[in-house]
Amino acid sequence: MSDAISRFYLRHVPEAKVTKHLLQAPCPFCTGKTTAPSGQIQVLLQPENFFHGYFRCSNRCIPGGFPLHFARMRKLPLAQAPGFDPDREYFGHEIDYPAKNLNHELIGFRDKLTGEQLESFRAAGISIETLAELHVGFNGRYLVYPYLQPDGNCYAARCLHPNRPEDAFWYGDERFFGDRFRLFHAPEIDRCENGALFLVEEERNLLPLKQLGFPGVAIASAADLEAVEPLRFSWIRTLFLWVNNNTESEAKARAFATRIGFKVRIIRWPEESPRNTTIFNLAVGQPSAFAGAVAAFLNNARAFSPFPTPAAEYQAFKEHLQLQTGEAYTRMVSGFPLLDQALGGMHGINIIGGAPKAGKSAFCIQIASEMARNGLPVIYYDFENGRQKIYLRILCRLSRLASEQIKGGLLTAPESQRLHQAQQLLSRMLHSLRVVNDRKLSPETMRRHIDFIRHETNGEYTMVVIDSLHKLPFKDISQKRSGIDGWLRQLEAIRDEMSVSFLIISELERTTEGQFDRQPHLGSFKGSGDIGYSADNAMLLMPQWDSFDNVPPLQRTNELWVVASREHSPGRVAGYRLDYPYWGFIEQ
Repeated sequence: MSDAISRFYLRHVPEAKVTKHLLQAPCPFCTGKTTAPSGQIQVLLQPENFFHGYFRCSNRCIPGGFPLHFARMRKLPLAQAPGFDPDREYFGHEIDYPAKNLNHELIGFRDKLTGEQLESFRAAGISIETLAELHVGFNGRYLVYPYLQPDGNCYAARCLHPNRPEDAFWYGDERFFGDRFRLFHAPEIDRCENGALFLVEEERNLLPLKQLGFPGVAIASAADLEAVEPLRFSWIRTLFLWVNNNTESEAKARAFATRIGFKVRIIRWPEESPRNTTIFNLAVGQPSAFAGAVAAFLNNARAFSPFPTPAAEYQAFKEHLQLQTGEAYTRMVSGFPLLDQALGGMHGINIIGGAPKAGKSAFCIQIASEMARNGLPVIYYDFENGRQKIYLRILCRLSRLASEQIKGGLLTAPESQRLHQAQQLLSRMLHSLRVVNDRKLSPETMRRHIDFIRHETNGEYTMVVIDSLHKLPFKDISQKRSGIDGWLRQLEAIRDEMSVSFLIISELERTTEGQFDRQPHLGSFKGSGDIGYSADNAMLLMPQWDSFDNVPPLQRTNELWVVASREHSPGRVAGYRLDYPYWGFIEQ
């Protein structure tokens, strides 16, 4: 017994004997009391157990607790108790409690707890001693659950009809009917300082746990969790939260655990448990096996952690690795062989910049439509051209007809056939390709769009095209740069969480002379210092022709450069000749 808690009890409990992690000795608190014979004090000394250091008397002469409570009851110097902190402040000690209380009335209520009401508790294995410890009583018609405050006195009680729990009311000082006082058996919190404690839904559900010797408090319903101050559990090391088996209570429990943090361990009911099962029902249904069932629940309780469990984390990694070796991953290609070779396919966040009229939109539309043609789910967020114009450009490239020919309608028989076939193909492609012109787009909406198209296409990966980064909506135009960087952070999260690849068009920065750089480099991108950090691949589409010269469209060629990449070498990818007038490019 080398730990401080074990040494503390061995030093301060006379005649202590330890057998199988349980210290036992004549109870030092029973001495001088009228109870005879004296009880035994029992202390759990098992460092890996959440209740390590919890003591209780077999006669229940005082409420049990952890080392600091033991030191207070024995009037020992608190500095000798493990975990003592002289600077701690305790919830409720600052309240000026009234002189009048219900303590005397509770004795009368307790004496009326006989007959049928007592038998209902005995069916769950609950003894008279346990009921007395929690001061449970009966007023002739309603069960009385007194809500003791941190000063140890009762100023208000909740009265419940034995057969109709919805028939309930508060009795006593109205000032103590409020939310901050609605915690049944509240003095238990201070007694369990630095230790573990149960928090359960409904007062009667606390009784079977107290019968087993566990410390705990209760709230009247899971809805009351919203009003419980997290500060009340500041000095509790582990809080076991156990609510009734229904979706409403579980949702309230998760919300409460989120507010409290890592110290909460939610106890979950098995899937086969009937709806609305309670701890009290469990004790009535299997009184002899109840202790074993509680032990199993405790063993399976998991901390409400901000991290996934190691097993879940490894399983997610394994599944991700399997996806990357599967067919769906290898099909994420642009349709330009040299580009796919340079990048290993279209994966991660790919940002492509270029000067105005360089053909960035046409280049990305071609990639998006080729992916959709191969059955890959694609969402194209367009803030530049309009949905109908994008469909027309795709139709031009598929049919090898100029937009004027399609709109004019004067076609030869072969041209009409090509147009008809292209229209049928586009119609099928739109099952996988969705063009969105939502000017109020948010990351949450984008996630819903991705979920929808993945469900509709049964696709494992999704390509999202954004035209363009600088047209994404954000709240304040004066904070455009921070808004763009915020969007990049969100896109990184979506990439990692949802197996999404991005192709994002970006504008370029002009030089002081108002021109664009002729040399490709990372600083060419406009308005965001985070592109270099967020992009898996940053590319520039650079015209090799002068917009002021009368260069014939068929002779216009762009060069694509990778200027930064996490996994691939930067450099020139290829030249791309304008496929005029079909709104596309031919890789050279």
